[in-house]
Amino acid sequence: MSTTPSPGPTAVPATNAVPLPTREPDAATLARADAATLAQADAATLAQADAATLAQAAERAAGDLLAPPARHRLADVVPAPQQVQPDPTGDWVLPAEAVIVATADPAALAVAEQLAHLLRPATGYPLPVTDATTPEPAGGIALVLDDTVDLGAEGYRLDITTDGVRVTASTAAGLFYGVQTLRQLLPAAIESRDPVTERWALPGGTITDAPRFPYRGAMLDVARHFFAVEDVLRVVDHLARYKLNHLHLHLTDDQGWRIAVDSWPKLTTLGGTTEVGGGPGGHYTKADYTRIVTYAADRHITVVPEIDLPGHTNAALVAYPELAPDKIAPPPYTGTEVGFSYVDPADERTYDFVADVLGELAALTPGPWLHVGGDEAFKVKGEVYTGFVERVQRIVAGLGKTVVGWHQLAPAAHLDGRVLQWWGTNGEDPTTAEAVRRGALLIISPGNHAYLDMKYAPDTPIGHDWAGLIDVRKAYDWDPGTHVADVPTEAVLGVEAPLWTESVTSLADIELLLLPRLPAIAELGWSPRATHDWNGFRDRLAGHGPRWETAGITFHRAPEIPWSTTPAIPTQRNVPQTDTTKP
Repeated sequence: MSTTPSPGPTAVPATNAVPLPTREPDAATLARADAATLAQADAATLAQADAATLAQAAERAAGDLLAPPARHRLADVVPAPQQVQPDPTGDWVLPAEAVIVATADPAALAVAEQLAHLLRPATGYPLPVTDATTPEPAGGIALVLDDTVDLGAEGYRLDITTDGVRVTASTAAGLFYGVQTLRQLLPAAIESRDPVTERWALPGGTITDAPRFPYRGAMLDVARHFFAVEDVLRVVDHLARYKLNHLHLHLTDDQGWRIAVDSWPKLTTLGGTTEVGGGPGGHYTKADYTRIVTYAADRHITVVPEIDLPGHTNAALVAYPELAPDKIAPPPYTGTEVGFSYVDPADERTYDFVADVLGELAALTPGPWLHVGGDEAFKVKGEVYTGFVERVQRIVAGLGKTVVGWHQLAPAAHLDGRVLQWWGTNGEDPTTAEAVRRGALLIISPGNHAYLDMKYAPDTPIGHDWAGLIDVRKAYDWDPGTHVADVPTEAVLGVEAPLWTESVTSLADIELLLLPRLPAIAELGWSPRATHDWNGFRDRLAGHGPRWETAGITFHRAPEIPWSTTPAIPTQRNVPQTDTTKP
């Protein structure tokens, strides 16, 4: 059953748009138009202007009259915006002399620098960044941070007129998301790392936008296979592009322990040296982890670290056998089975371990969440399991953090703020629904819709199919707000797409499984339910193939998407292209 979102902020039409005359490409008409324009100009200004400036302005005006409209429609955005008001007369072309001006606030200036960093390589334009008390586009781009506007914590308004572009938001996060929309409205060649000959046109009008859910994320399992910091940062970039705001890192499992803990050093020196298939493993130093957290925060993404307990702990037991029920070190594990390992819930030393590990991780993590796993602890049952979970929940609360766990935590006593991550494949889950009635919030990650390690089709070269095959339509055609029976939409914190890595060994593998399904999950988390439409989504998504190709991003050419065949770069350049097919 569909739900109707509450009305968003009222869109404000652009007030400084100047209608263009009817485009008539004959020389006489152009001459008349130029003469009329000059005649209306202020006489004093004309007297002061030099001939070169006037010639440049006339040339630009004539070019705009002859030029085709912007390639993209204002609504061609993923995730779909909340409100769109096109203005066919308001197209704007980024000029070489454009300036990016932002509110005189460090957070706004940081977003302005990010925008300049995105646009400079392909355009070749200098795009200087400056600040002002009241930023105005003046032919360029203005980023306005205004805490009096009613746009919400992550909302923004994007106004495109012939006079320039203005992004308005009450927070830096809102400005950042407005920039991501602006980026998508430019030609796909904007993703080039080298200068491109292109008309950098934006379609005119106003977008007023804000997310449906506050939590929109993806999970990367770095325990089954370890991935370098640079690979994780690349994943952060993919999340940021589609307005996702949480990165869940699955840091520990049977196959490897990936985060340094000073008080238990052998967790990484012994427990971190393996991975699925017998590879070398690896781990993040505290400096590595801080680098990931900082990079993500700069893109308004919160890192959610997971230490899986009490099961999925073989790597920890290899390092510290005193945590094992029999006090004997198991052999390192490089397979893919689950449910066989667990820390001893009857030993106080176990809770010292949990407190130390979570304490050090909490100190490194500015975000509010600590994920404690809790899934597939098949050998810890009943009251022993719930008793363990309840002690761990109290440890997390004592650290000033909010506990998150897989939905197997549901039977344990509720703790204020507790969040359960639901990964079932059947929406009927009375135990989880009861936990919600007791106050729990849900992150929705159904295995048969949102698990990105599932294959697209039987012939997908990597991935699994235990939850079914997930093509792009199946990833898109469901509603997080109504998916779990007897759970009201207001109890849904958001949606997350997990990527488990038993079969994933490289960045190219990660990208192949993320794209194009990640934008589908992003749209479910961001866009109003009323905008969800498969046919519209597939057409909007099709335009992202050339963007990914230009950026050198691997992706699956899903046959259900009508991928664009138009070259992303109109002028031949020596730009390396990545093969997007998986051998």
